[in-house]
Amino acid sequence: MNTLTRSDFNYSPVYRQAIEILNISRLISNYLAQDLAVLKQNGKEDQDIYFSGDIIQQSTSLVPHILRAESEPFSEEKQKYAAAVTRLTNLLYKNCDRLELSNSNGKEFLRILRIELKKFRKLQRIWKLTL
Repeated sequence: MNTLTRSDFNYSPVYRQAIEILNISRLISNYLAQDLAVLKQNGKEDQDIYFSGDIIQQSTSLVPHILRAESEPFSEEKQKYAAAVTRLTNLLYKNCDRLELSNSNGKEFLRILRIELKKFRKLQRIWKLTL
């Protein structure tokens, strides 16, 4: 999955990792949605299907917040967007926890996303200091 193009070198490691998280989140969500879309025996839908959509939404929101934090001229604005990235990362992690408790065969793939989130958190700590 890590195929870097020439234009990718213009972006920070945090940005590239966020793109990787987005791609993984989409793949996992598509896989989980197939299992979770089936109605339960009582005719109700599985509430965990919403968490699979949440991981896509949150990982999609990471990228523009990172770009805005890097492009803002004022330190206060940079910190505001960096805090938003931290909140989104924490939400992604919580939704991984929730999806691991779901009744799906694809929950093993969430470990991959967790590993990438851990890498992202390490990069994020350094990134926040450089803003």
